[in-house]
Amino acid sequence: MQHRRRLTLPLVESWFDLQSPAPQATARALHAIVMTIAPDLEMAVRSGNLVYVWQRTHFLALVPHRTHMHLQVFDGTALARHFPALEGQSKGLRQLRLRHGQPFDEDLVRAIVQAALDQAAQRARESMP
Repeated sequence: MQHRRRLTLPLVESWFDLQSPAPQATARALHAIVMTIAPDLEMAVRSGNLVYVWQRTHFLALVPHRTHMHLQVFDGTALARHFPALEGQSKGLRQLRLRHGQPFDEDLVRAIVQAALDQAAQRARESMP
């Protein structure tokens, strides 16, 4: 994993560099929070989004839009009842919308990332024989 991470880091850094200043600042702040909580996550750039991978499964993503950034939780439906700020109507995906240039609740982001990580770990334990 360490070798793959070294190869991925320049691509991730390029993804940040491609963002205009306001989305880049939002993305870097979110990325710092995610990496503080889960430093072993793998990262990939998929369809223009920065995707965080946990045990070969898409886990979180940073999705830039013109006026805001989504922090997507791929298996976020179970978390939505605990975090009403998570939006979405699909079967699994939920996102937190953060406006560029606006302060956001870092504690909320930390709590969502930690809850998503705990949920993924629990599901992994349950699926073990």
